[in-house]
Amino acid sequence: MTDRLLNVLFLCTGNSARSIMAEAILSREGLGRFKSFSAGSQPKGEVHPFTIHLLEKLNYDASRFRSKSWEEFSGPDAPSLDFVFTVCDNAANELCPVWPG
Repeated sequence: MTDRLLNVLFLCTGNSARSIMAEAILSREGLGRFKSFSAGSQPKGEVHPFTIHLLEKLNYDASRFRSKSWEEFSGPDAPSLDFVFTVCDNAANELCPVWPG
């Protein structure tokens, strides 16, 4: 295992529930070894209210989460990604951007 933070991106279609929850869980449970992100191929533009409610109920700071496009992670200023996971069937079957490295 490396001493540096590993960047992990969770993808789904809407980036409004599953990928947001995965980002939150890894941020907390990764014990400082991971920097997690989430995005969607067709982002809804907002995190689902039930997702926000659940995260808050589990003592997560839900204010930092937002629904965003995976394009944010494909540009020159994007973080270098070590892992990219899809968390829904739709995103797994879509043509993903190329992430060099």
